[in-house]
Amino acid sequence: MSNDDFFHKVYAVARLIPQGRVTSYGAIARYLGAARSARMVGWAMNASHSQPEFIPAHRVVNRNGVLSGKNFFGGQNVMQELLENEGLIIEDDQIVNFKEKFWDPAKELPL
Repeated sequence: MSNDDFFHKVYAVARLIPQGRVTSYGAIARYLGAARSARMVGWAMNASHSQPEFIPAHRVVNRNGVLSGKNFFGGQNVMQELLENEGLIIEDDQIVNFKEKFWDPAKELPL
């Protein structure tokens, strides 16, 4: 599978993340059958801003709920503001209620 194919699969999953919920790079990778590809999911999220369709990349964070991709949103606090606008609580670049707001595609989507 090429990077483009993988990225498009990542984007398809990311588009399904409900507003007010978040998932992790690893959860998307596991759902796609590429458990060791969390970093590739991160690269896809970083490149998502160049896609013609909106990709809610702000809803994808690291496995601890940290806004690790925040520097790719064109401003220091843009990712945080987008998440807060959806009702998430962020302190020190980390989602406070991460476990409550976590959306696992493996549990939420058909395989």
